[in-house]
Amino acid sequence: MTIPEDLPILYVKSGCPWCLEVTAFLSENGIGYREKNVTNNPAAMTEMQRKSGQSKAPVLDWHGEILADFGVDELVPFLHQHSVELEDS
Repeated sequence: MTIPEDLPILYVKSGCPWCLEVTAFLSENGIGYREKNVTNNPAAMTEMQRKSGQSKAPVLDWHGEILADFGVDELVPFLHQHSVELEDS
């Protein structure tokens, strides 16, 4: 399965509870994204740190706008700002 290049990038870490919560939320709402796990990927970690200025995950690169170190509570208003329709709203 190929993933379109124009999808937002979600940087995650293995075992991160916020990362699991966010990926489940995005999947449940049918929101596509490209996932990059930075745990064993130094290049992805460097990329995430360059974009977000920090090493905490998750980090979402939504077409150049960065949401860093967040949970679903921060994600929902961010998505609304970007006119993303959620199934609950």
